[in-house]
Amino acid sequence: MSVFSVFSSGLSAFADLVALLAELLTPLFGGAATAAAIVLFTALVRLLVHPLSRAAARGQKARAALAPQVAKLRARHRRDPERLQRAVLELHAKEKVSPLSGCLPSLLQVPAFFLLYQLFSSSRIGGEANALLDHALGGAPLGDRWTDAWAHGGPFGGAGTVYLLLFLVVAVVATLGYRLTKAQLAAAPALAADAEALPGMAAMTRFMPLMGFLTLVTVAVVPLAAALYVVTSAAWTVAERALLYRTPAPAASAG
Repeated sequence: MSVFSVFSSGLSAFADLVALLAELLTPLFGGAATAAAIVLFTALVRLLVHPLSRAAARGQKARAALAPQVAKLRARHRRDPERLQRAVLELHAKEKVSPLSGCLPSLLQVPAFFLLYQLFSSSRIGGEANALLDHALGGAPLGDRWTDAWAHGGPFGGAGTVYLLLFLVVAVVATLGYRLTKAQLAAAPALAADAEALPGMAAMTRFMPLMGFLTLVTVAVVPLAAALYVVTSAAWTVAERALLYRTPAPAASAG
């Protein structure tokens, strides 16, 4: 069996899953049942990778706990950046701490997003017309993009309004994520110092607070169904980070 055949079969099975979820949700959401099914599917994917998110949070706290040792290494190898990088990597390996563990939840979502993108970009599935492309959210077909909304009714038409609401949600979520990430980095300066000692990590740490705003671009260029996945996942990420990385309140001193 060819790779194409396997992929085609998998896409057909995924289409059946989305259709089944939409059928189950129709009594609650009516014509928006397929959009609701995509949101539900996204939540299920995020639940599956949640254990990795918890592990990433534990890894970040473990990295913060290594701050005193990293500080000593920085003082010892301040004139030799390459030796400092090797020493920090050796320390992480010894303590079984991975600076890249936080990337795993995002990487493992790529296949789910790719399937959804392909499903709502394909005119035919399993040799038949893709009926899911006829489904819509508020008048915006799930297989269309923002440029299609401009061509049919303009930015303030029925479909255009759906995208404007999505952009508004993304802007709010990205702003909350930005403030949350900045606050977490400020509360744990050891993480920034740790990142400075690792190749590429310093730039990633500086760029991380702004990553949520890239979702605006994604929503504008992918099919609406994939945009719903991205927006739902982004909102989940912010809520999850607020929960997993929250700072315990200091204990009240005895008076």
